[in-house]
Amino acid sequence: MKKIFLSLILSLSIGFVATAQRAKSVILIYLDGGPAQTETFDPKPAAGRNYYGNYKGVCKTNVEGIEIGEKLPLLATMADKYTLIRSMSHGSNAHETGHYAMITGDTSGGAVVYPSFGAVISYMKRDTYKGVLPCYISVTSANSRFNEGGFLGNQYKSFDTGGKPESSEYEVEGIVNKFVNKERLNKRMDLLNSFESPLNKKELDSLRATNMEFIWGESREVFNLANEPDSVRKRYGNTRLGQSCLVARRLVEAGVPFVNVRTTGWDTHKKHFQKMNTALPDLDRSVSALLADLDARGLLDSTIVLLGGEFGRTPKVLWEAPWNGGRAHYGKTFSYLVAGGGFVGGKVLGATDKTGEKVIERLVRPCDLIGTVYLLMGIDPFGTLPHVSEGDLPILPSLLEKGKSEGLLYEIIDFKKPSHEK
Repeated sequence: MKKIFLSLILSLSIGFVATAQRAKSVILIYLDGGPAQTETFDPKPAAGRNYYGNYKGVCKTNVEGIEIGEKLPLLATMADKYTLIRSMSHGSNAHETGHYAMITGDTSGGAVVYPSFGAVISYMKRDTYKGVLPCYISVTSANSRFNEGGFLGNQYKSFDTGGKPESSEYEVEGIVNKFVNKERLNKRMDLLNSFESPLNKKELDSLRATNMEFIWGESREVFNLANEPDSVRKRYGNTRLGQSCLVARRLVEAGVPFVNVRTTGWDTHKKHFQKMNTALPDLDRSVSALLADLDARGLLDSTIVLLGGEFGRTPKVLWEAPWNGGRAHYGKTFSYLVAGGGFVGGKVLGATDKTGEKVIERLVRPCDLIGTVYLLMGIDPFGTLPHVSEGDLPILPSLLEKGKSEGLLYEIIDFKKPSHEK
């Protein structure tokens, strides 16, 4: 019966997905550890100090009726460019399961390990993406707990750049090494060629040409931030997050379909507010610069930007020892910022109660958000992926399960909901 239902959904979905594509690339800014929604996109100034902690103030945005955290004044000036989802939920307070849910969209609890949505996009674009750079890139490292190719295989997991983009020279793993110049590399290649057998040389030469273009061709210049005007680099901020966001802009400008910008330090059980005094202004500057830059270059319409983590943090502050003003993990409700690529701006989707502890309007599940990203990228969210032993599996199994999905986010995208979807 389940297979019949799946076949029906698949047959109905064929046709409208091709016309749904609005985006060419995705930038996921992943706040590893879990950011507090009350300090970012769902402030609760009337809830009392046990909830707002040291941040009672809010920033009024340039969209009437929308307020965000007081440490995000730059993002407040451009709320018309993004939409806030205040009702994300998967219910898990564990990093591993939270990461898995938000990176794969799978909350089915099955035995099959699903690929990350970056890997899925890499797989689905394998025949149409013609770039030399990898289809899926993490700046500067993958999300440590889950960022794999799943059953699609490791060839679809992310390429991790490593290095420090905020340094004077951004060394990228396997591409940019300040100790190896072009002349030395050519000598090494000549030596290698002298030892090789002529058998299969044509195939080897073809692969080597691609690798050399990757290592020393024009594509490596994408990572050369010295090409950027100082004014642009300063606008993003000379921090790991700021310069990583600048690299992300350059990568989508070069046509890379999926860029993961991972930033750590958001698991704030202790010294929460002290850490946020630095982290939030950095986030504000970096992300506002990215959105403004994408918009000015005509890239925002074709680039989806997602900002969030694996869950939120407890709305109620843990004043007692040993936390002394921290916030714990909270998967019951949290927030995401979405922008570009077919997502409309200037809206809020969903709502929480007066203390931010539970969703009271338009619950959003991980598969609902990721499925909507697939839709906007021209990928059928009700389609299938090949499994080596299980055959074709649903691309998002939770999207087909009662209680695991509340539906794709048609309320905040520039696309009309098909009549066959409830």
